[in-house]
Parts: sequence; C-alpha cells; structure tokens
Amino acid sequence: MTAPARQGAAARRRPTPGERLDRALSRIGAAGPFARDVVLALVVAVVTLGLYTILAQLGPAEPSLQVTKAEVWTMGGLAAVQGLLLCLRTVRPGLCMAAIVLVQLAVIAVAPQIMAQGLGPAIAAYTVGCLTAARFTAAVVTAAVVLETSMSAVSTWGSPGAAITVLNQLGSSALLYVAAAFIGTYVATRRRNMALSRERSEQVLRAAREREESAILAERTRIARELHDVAAHHLSGMVIQAAAVERLIERDPGAAREGAESIRSQGKETLANLRQVVGLLRERGGNGDGNAPVPGLSALKALVEESRRLGDDVRFECEGIALVLPPIADISFYRIAQQALTNARQHAPGAQVRLRLVYEPHGVELEAVNGRPLREPARVEHGGTGLVGMRERADLVGAEFEAGPTADGGWQVRLRLAVRDQDRERRGAPAGADGGLPEHGFASGTGES
Repeated sequence: MTAPARQGAAARRRPTPGERLDRALSRIGAAGPFARDVVLALVVAVVTLGLYTILAQLGPAEPSLQVTKAEVWTMGGLAAVQGLLLCLRTVRPGLCMAAIVLVQLAVIAVAPQIMAQGLGPAIAAYTVGCLTAARFTAAVVTAAVVLETSMSAVSTWGSPGAAITVLNQLGSSALLYVAAAFIGTYVATRRRNMALSRERSEQVLRAAREREESAILAERTRIARELHDVAAHHLSGMVIQAAAVERLIERDPGAAREGAESIRSQGKETLANLRQVVGLLRERGGNGDGNAPVPGLSALKALVEESRRLGDDVRFECEGIALVLPPIADISFYRIAQQALTNARQHAPGAQVRLRLVYEPHGVELEAVNGRPLREPARVEHGGTGLVGMRERADLVGAEFEAGPTADGGWQVRLRLAVRDQDRERRGAPAGADGGLPEHGFASGTGES
C-alpha cells in the first residue's frame, strides 16, 4: 500500500462498537426500541440459563452452598424469566423493574443463603436510572432493597445465622441496585449534556451563518450603491451630451465632433471609475486596482470641475479649517455630493447648483441646493435609488441627513456629521497643495482660484 493510501485509510473513521451493533441489529430486522429489547431479553435469558446450568453441576457438590440441584434449576428458570421481562425495559421501565423485583423475591425464597442476583435486576435498575427522574429512581431502588431484604428475613426466620444472611442480602441488593442506577443516571446526564452541547454548537453555527448572510447582503448593498453612484454620475452627463450632439450634427458638425470626443472621454473616465470601484470591492491581497485610492472630500474640487465640463452651473463654497474624517465618513460625504450633483443634472437641467462645505469646530456640514429647472427634465424610465442611497450612507456614519424641496421650486440636500474631540485631527499640511481643499478657511463664490 502506498503512503497516500495508508494516510487515507488512517483518515477514515472506524465505526464504534455501538455503531457496529446498531448495524447488526438493523440487518436482522430489529430496528425499533421494542424489537431490540426483545433481542436483548432473549440473549440475557440464554446467558442466564447457561450460567445456572454450570451452577447446577457444581453447586450441589459444594457443602458450603447448601443447595440442591432442583433449587438451582428453579432459580435458573426464575432468572431466565427476569431476562425475558427486559423486553419491557424501554417502553415501560417502571413496570419492568417491578416485575423483575417480584421474581427476585421468589429467587430469594428458594435459596436465601445464596443471595443470587442475575443480570436482569442490574439491567433493569440501569434502565430506570437512564429513563426516569432521579427522585423516581431513588424511590424504586429503595423499595427494591427493602423488599428483597424483608424477603430474606422472612425466609431465614429462626434458622441459624439468619442475621448474617439478612445483612449480606441487604448489602448485596443495595450495592447492585445503587451502582446500576447510578451508572444509568450518569449515562443519561452525559447524553443530555452532549445533546445540549450539540444544540449550542448548532446555534453558534446558525448565528455565524446569519452573520455571514447579513455581511454578504450588506456587501451587495454597498456594491450596488457604489456602482450606482459612479455610473449614474457619469452616464447622466453622457446622455445629456449625446442629446446635444444629436441636435448639432447637421447645424454644426464641428461642435458635434467636439461633443462626441467629450462623450468618449467621459466613457473612458466612467470605465476607470468602475474599475476602481470593482478593485476596491475585491478581497484583500489583490494587486493593481485593488489598492487604488478612495475619493473623499479632498476630491470635491475635481468633482465640481468635472460637473462644469458637463455643462452644469455649479458654485462651490468651502469654509473653515479642513478636518481629516474617518475613511467611511470621507467617502460618504463625497458620494452624497456626487449624487446631489447627478440628481440636479437629471431633474433640474440648467439650474444653478450651490455646493457648500463647512468645517465647524465640532462637526462638518455639506449642503447642495439647486434652483428650479430651466429646461424640461429628461424622461426617466425607472425611478432611481439615489436619495435612498444618500440616506443609507448618512445612517452608516451616524450623520444627520435632510432632503426636500425649497421655497423657489428647487431642491436641497443637507448632511451634517458631529465630530468628537478625540476624533478631531487637523491636516498637517495645506491640502490645497495637491489640488484638494485648502487648510485655512475661506469663502469662495465660485470655488475657483
């Protein structure tokens, strides 16, 4: 046998003796509890008769036993009956125990000096300990010991050495029944503990599966939200530009060509952003796009410039000293601003949009307000999830979110996040050096330098 074959054979679990016995009983048709108890009863009766057959040959020859062959065969028959009564041990454990104790009284009456105890009483006491309550088991064991001791006292009354015989019977009965019942109780307790342990393990596994499913659902929602934010922002501008190109093809081919180039540029940028999002959503350990930077508030100025290239009239204002927000809050603010500009482009074409970012001592506030549409909005086949996504992002970081119409027929989106003192971290260098937001506070009407 090769080494892998030996390892595979060793890895296979060998069946336990209980499993082998279970299979053997199933092969002979003993599938239910009663059928298997019948098999056990027959086996015990046969074994008991065999033991008493040996005793019938040896017992009468031993003077100390003071027993005849007829008495031995009588006790053997009674002990075999006890074995047969074990067929009731699972279905009626109390009745089985009572019947076996009564037969045992007859055995004691035949030869009280021998104190014979067969397999039947021990198995019955074990079964009572397994299947019944501890209080009932104790009562049954006490009754059996008292009855058998009383029968020994009655049977030996007036004979020499009666007291010693009774005491021996008391000790023998107590030892047998207490030990068997204790083992049965211990086995039952261990089985219950194992069942509880399995149940707890299953509950832990179920809870882990539920957490995994929740995490998968949350991740799917995040993926859908990211893809929606990126695609909706860029594709809405491409649709508007495509409509303009369609109108300019015959009147101004040069302008139409420039519009087509702009659409192509927007398409490339859309693909780049989608690749970035997909890369960020991959598992850790990937290379290339998986480590691409995540956009945040420092990229708002670039976002505004991009919206202006798409033809939007955007006015950007930033006030206060820039703070470093947690990554989730940073990208959430960026995505909400991006979605607000996208919604204004789709639902209020031609209207001016005012994007205002305010850094306060204890919080950050973002506000996007657009006026009423100057042109007829493009027809949308299906309602989007932009507003729902913005609200979900705000809830994710614990920010206050408000969205609704304004008095002049426009729309307003407001987001505010409270920053704890221990989370406040000022930028160490002017962020405006790399094209982001400036460190020092200012109020710019257009956001342009």
